[in-house]
Amino acid sequence: MGIVKIDDELHEQIRRASAVMCRSINAQAEYWVKLGMLAEANPTLPLGDIVRMQLAAADVRFPDLAAA
Repeated sequence: MGIVKIDDELHEQIRRASAVMCRSINAQAEYWVKLGMLAEANPTLPLGDIVRMQLAAADVRFPDLAAA
C-alpha cells in the first residue's frame, strides 16, 4: 500500500461522496479508481454496464423490476 497525493478539492469531493455512499474516504477513492480503470479499459461500455458486470461477477443479484 502506498500514499497517493490528490488535490485538496478532489479530496473534499471524495469526502462528500463517501458520506452519501456510506463508505470511508479511502473506500470511495478506491471505488472511483477501480471504475475509472475499468472505464478506460472498456471505452465502449456505459458506466452502468460496467457496474452491473462487476456486481454480477460478485454474484450480487437484484430483483427484476420489469417482472414485477
